Amino acid sequence: MRESAILLIDDNQDRREELMAILEFIDLRNFFAFDSKSWQQKLGQVEDPVQAFILGDCGDSDAIAKIVTLAKQANPDATFILFQDQRIKGLYSDELQAEAVSFLDQPVKYKQFVTALEMAKVYRGNQNLPAERRGSIELFRSLVGNSRSIIQVRKLIEQVAVSDANVLILGESGTGKEVVARNLHYYSARREKPFVPINCGAIPADLLESELFGHEKGAFTGAISARQGRFELAEGGTLFLDEIGDMSLHMQVKLLRVLQERTFERIGSNKSIKADVRIVAATHRNLEQAIKDGKFREDLFYRLNVFPIEMPPLRERLEDIPLLVKELIARLENEGRGSVRIAQPAMMALCQFAWPGNVRELANLVERLVIMYPTGVVDWNDLPEKFQSSELSQGEAIIQSLMNEQSAEVENIQPVQRNLPRLPAEGIDLKEYLADLEQHYIQQALDEADGVVAHAANRLKLRRTTLVEKMRKYGLHRNEEVT
Repeated sequence: MRESAILLIDDNQDRREELMAILEFIDLRNFFAFDSKSWQQKLGQVEDPVQAFILGDCGDSDAIAKIVTLAKQANPDATFILFQDQRIKGLYSDELQAEAVSFLDQPVKYKQFVTALEMAKVYRGNQNLPAERRGSIELFRSLVGNSRSIIQVRKLIEQVAVSDANVLILGESGTGKEVVARNLHYYSARREKPFVPINCGAIPADLLESELFGHEKGAFTGAISARQGRFELAEGGTLFLDEIGDMSLHMQVKLLRVLQERTFERIGSNKSIKADVRIVAATHRNLEQAIKDGKFREDLFYRLNVFPIEMPPLRERLEDIPLLVKELIARLENEGRGSVRIAQPAMMALCQFAWPGNVRELANLVERLVIMYPTGVVDWNDLPEKFQSSELSQGEAIIQSLMNEQSAEVENIQPVQRNLPRLPAEGIDLKEYLADLEQHYIQQALDEADGVVAHAANRLKLRRTTLVEKMRKYGLHRNEEVT
C-alpha cells in the first residue's frame, strides 16, 4: 500500500495516536494524521496521491462538508472512511455516508481497520484502470502474468492476430484457451464481426452437423423451420471450435471439406454458401497421439495446426498467481459481486499448490472466498484444507532452514564445533520442541528490537507479515515475556 498515502483528519489526539500505533504495527508508513485546522497546509508533506481520507472529529457538519470538498479537489479518486461513533456520524451528510467505502468502530479494531484500508485500495485501483479495461476484465483475466510462458503466449497472439491463418490452441482444461481465442479475435481485423464459440465435445455427434452448418425446414424430424448454423452466424468473424479433439471422424471429414473449399451446404439443401470465417480450434487432447490411434484425421490436423499456441498449465506459471488473483477479484468487484483480500501467508500457500484445475480452479476458489468473506481479509487458516496442506508446517520450515544452514557451512565446520544437542534416549516430541524453540527466538528478537516488528522480522530473516502471523499463533506481544 505504499504507492499511495492514507490521511487521517481528526481533532482527537488520542485517536490519532491509536491509529498511528496500528499502522506502525502493520508496517504501513505512508500514513499521515493531522487535525482539521492544519491538514490543508500540511498536505504538501504528502508526496504520493492520497488513497483514502479517514475523517474523525472535525468540528461541525459544515466543517466536514468543506473538508470533503477540498479533499476531492486535491484528489478526485480518493475514498472516505468514516467512524461509527453516533456523535460524529451525525455530522456526516447522507451523500458522504453513501459514498464511504467503510465505517470504523470506536475503539478501532485491528482487523476492521485493515479491511477498511484494503477496500479503499481496491476502489482506487479499479478507478485507475483504463476505461476499456474496466469493461473487459473477463477478456484478459487469464492472460495476466509476467512469467516467461505467458509472455510468449501474448507475443504469439500479437504475431498471428492480424492474419487469417487457422490457429490451434493446445493446453489442459481450465488454462484459458477460449480467452486466447477471444484475444485473437479482439486484435484481428475481424474485431467488429461476430465471435462464435461452439464446444464440439458438448454436442451429440448427430446434432453437431446441424449446429455447424444449419438446416432447412423439413430436413429431418423436428426441423420445423430453417435454421442458420454457426458458420453462417460467424460470417466475417471468428468461429471457435473448442474441444476439436472430441469431434467424430464423420464430422471431421465434413469440416475438412469446408476448410478446403470455403463453402458448405445446410442440411437438406444443395445450395452452396460461402464461408468467410476464420477458424480457431482448441483441445486438451494430444492430437498427434489421436492420429496414431485412428481417432483424428491427419489431414485435418495439418489444416488446423497452421499456427499452434500452447497455453501453459498454472503449475508452470505459479509466479503469476498473485496477479491472477488480483485480476479475478477485480472482475468480481466490477460485476458488483463483492470483494476480498488475500493475506500474504494465504497467498504463499496458493503459490505452492499444484492446481490440477488450472485457472478455472483458481477462479472458483476466489469466487468462493468472496462469498465466504465478503469485504474481508482471507488468512492462511481460512483457506480450504487442501490448500493449507500445501504450505510447509512450522516444524518442517525450521528443519529445512536448519538443513540449509548446515549444508552451506558443513565444509568449514567440524562436527565437534557444531555443539548440537543429542537426541535423548527416551525420544522427543519434535514438533513441540521446535515450536518452543521458534517461540523463544521470536520473543528474543522482539525484545532486542524494542518491540519493532519490522526489525525483529529482519533479524529472523522473515517477512513482516509472516512474523505477525507467528506472533498471533503463539499469543506473543511486543513486550510479553515467555514463561
